[in-house]
Amino acid sequence: MLHSSRRDFLAATAAAAAGFTPLAADAAKIVKGVFANGDRPLVAFPQKRPLMVLTPRPPQLETPFEIFDDGVLTPNDAFFVRWHLAGIPTTVDAAKHRIKVGGLVDHPLSLSLADLKKYEAVEVLAVNQCSGNSRGFFTPRVPGGEWQNGAMGNARWKGARLQDILAKAGVGAGAKQVQFHGLEGPVFPETPAFRKSLDVGMATSNPDIIVAYEMNGAPMPLLNGYPVRLIVPGWFATYWVKMLSEITVLDHVDDNFWMKTAYRIPATPNASVAPTDKGYATVPINKMVVRSFITNLKDGATLKAGNHIVRGIAFDGGSGIHAVQLSTDGGTTWTSTPLEADYGPYSFRRWHAYIALQSGTQLTLACRAQANDGSMQVVTPIWNPSGYQRSSIETYKVSVA
Repeated sequence: MLHSSRRDFLAATAAAAAGFTPLAADAAKIVKGVFANGDRPLVAFPQKRPLMVLTPRPPQLETPFEIFDDGVLTPNDAFFVRWHLAGIPTTVDAAKHRIKVGGLVDHPLSLSLADLKKYEAVEVLAVNQCSGNSRGFFTPRVPGGEWQNGAMGNARWKGARLQDILAKAGVGAGAKQVQFHGLEGPVFPETPAFRKSLDVGMATSNPDIIVAYEMNGAPMPLLNGYPVRLIVPGWFATYWVKMLSEITVLDHVDDNFWMKTAYRIPATPNASVAPTDKGYATVPINKMVVRSFITNLKDGATLKAGNHIVRGIAFDGGSGIHAVQLSTDGGTTWTSTPLEADYGPYSFRRWHAYIALQSGTQLTLACRAQANDGSMQVVTPIWNPSGYQRSSIETYKVSVA
């Protein structure tokens, strides 16, 4: 492995030696579900603090929501984990790892980590969010990982621009899409390999798409894609291919299972349909939608009378947050809140407000965000059969003692 310091090397080596076997589990430490069958054990995996476990194989680990109140960046050891296939390397020798760039290119490349670091290094703060984040709140319920709201995180990613890599390779005439593949593999040969693609225009012209080798100033945890992963700011995490090993320029629109069949949304407003709808057109999921949350109060909390601060976060698919409003009456009336520091259009944007609470009352708090592109959170919860891109206004009922 290749690490920035001997301390990082020793820590990562010890973790990698343990593979993906849980390091510690306490049966008494259960995060109570906020929907039916939502209880989750807290378990520590290599390079991770205790996280909420949906499945251990492939690993699906959710960030406990209170962590998002600690700061704008999500710590590496608290960052959620989502793999699609169970054939995941438990060790990777970064010094030997290569990214093959091929397909419809003039000059095929084989890039080492050292080669990547010869390109101009850029940083981007960006939210990485699972397409199915908050799936467990869909009504009626849908199959898939029953995430609460913690299948997301915000990090400072550092790496080389994808457009610079493709420029060096020379994209050939007639190219349609660029496909990405990592070291994640299927257990059974009939399972389709996990591959994702972007339109060639986006891949070659968006300077914010990078091949990252650092996460929050350190090598990323193995479970988050060490030694390199694709970063597609503003788009859902399915495109953020971990342990990136192949970049292939295609002369056709990718028709592999993970593009043609999986990760598709209805081609309708807000990607919403009725549970009884049939025969509607679909498109591959893409940009994230605007969302906001309260981070320092839980639904069902009991508070003392007096003045309280309400804190939260908001984000969208890359235009940035224009405003966040808070309601104390379940959405009947709204008040604008002060926004905190702006870390860029792809990052969490923190906000806060002060409220006065009277003893013996019950309130329903709600928050809603508006993005710079004009989009706002939806009042009526959306529904689709995959449980993707929830953007509902979140509510939090509190009692005042």
